[in-house]
Amino acid sequence: MSKKIVGYTTGVFDMFHVGHLHLLKKAKNHCDYLIVGVSTDELVQSYKNKTPIIPFEDRLEIISSLKFVDEVVAVTHRDKKKAAVDVGYDVLFVGDDWKGSDIFNDLEEFLKQYNAKVHYFPYTSGVSSTQFRAILQDISDNNPH
Repeated sequence: MSKKIVGYTTGVFDMFHVGHLHLLKKAKNHCDYLIVGVSTDELVQSYKNKTPIIPFEDRLEIISSLKFVDEVVAVTHRDKKKAAVDVGYDVLFVGDDWKGSDIFNDLEEFLKQYNAKVHYFPYTSGVSSTQFRAILQDISDNNPH
């Protein structure tokens, strides 16, 4: 019997949109068991300097309700190597906007000792939570209460 392939991906998943959906569906198509890490509000605040619009517990519930997600874990740090050891995945799924970056070149090298790899998916252009946030802010600014 062949070994089941464990996949892993992470995200904030604020204002869940079709780009998130496509990433998770594609990831599940490339593994037998998909673990999704959802960044905590505190972590997002620490590196983006903003709190997600959708609270962590709600984002966790949204992701865990998807039929192609097998397990959801809280992401409390940005240490990719520690996450690889803690989660024990076979393949990490990320957007191809990270391909060739120093962080991911280093991670790919590190993962070889665990027989794991990084799989890059094309980034879904035209949709992002950052864009949605800007649109909502513009609406709010132009329609004072």
